[in-house]
Amino acid sequence: MDGGFDWLGLRGRVCVVTGAASGIGRATAGSLSQAGAPVALLDRDKAGIDAAAAELRAAGAKALAIACDTSDPANVAAAADAVRRELGACDVLVNNAGMLRAGPLDSVSLADWNAVLAVNLTGYLLCAQAFGRDMRQAGRGSIVHIASVAATHPQSNSGAYSASKAGVVILARQIAAEWGPSGVRSNAVSPGLIRTPLSEAFYQAPGIAEKRAAMTASRRVGGPQDIADVVVFLASDRAGYVNGAELLVDGGFDCMLLGLVPRPGFEAKAAR
Repeated sequence: MDGGFDWLGLRGRVCVVTGAASGIGRATAGSLSQAGAPVALLDRDKAGIDAAAAELRAAGAKALAIACDTSDPANVAAAADAVRRELGACDVLVNNAGMLRAGPLDSVSLADWNAVLAVNLTGYLLCAQAFGRDMRQAGRGSIVHIASVAATHPQSNSGAYSASKAGVVILARQIAAEWGPSGVRSNAVSPGLIRTPLSEAFYQAPGIAEKRAAMTASRRVGGPQDIADVVVFLASDRAGYVNGAELLVDGGFDCMLLGLVPRPGFEAKAAR
């Protein structure tokens, strides 16, 4: 499969994407396969990754579906063995699996707090350890971690979500610092307002899509492909000197903050 992406140099590079059954993970797996990469799709949703992998194979890609709970060390180790056996040593890891459990901090249960951290942060470390071993031995590799704008802008009533995503950003940088000398790059992507299966319920309320779009400089809500395009770039050698970075992919949401601050008279003067 060419897909116009040959310039990325990912042909033949073994890529692993977690949380690949839907949303950003599924779009990323598709884009990597279009670049000619064999892709392993990991997710707890076996039916979802089976369908995604079948779709990629039907288009001529080499795709492997592996049911995996990335918060479980044994599951991750088994998945790493399966990838190595079926596809070869891992060249690229996309840490994307995530979850959200709502709740204010004054009453969030320890079970919910730990569950979110286990998937959103600990799981990223476990996968980085398991798949990064091949990269360090080969002297090259790229790990892309999906964080969130919630890492730097607290998302109220979302339990451990913001804390977990803040942890992802610093984890990405620490891996870059420790494994960079071994040829491994580690970067984070922080999506803004992206419409995915995880957030779809919010958009069912009347007017929400329009209100959210109005909060971005680009005046639209993003989709999974908007993130996948950036992830594929970071995974490729074209981003060979990008290491320890956090790329904000939010349509300009972050730069709109001061526009929410009341400044009587200023708006009228600016209009003239």
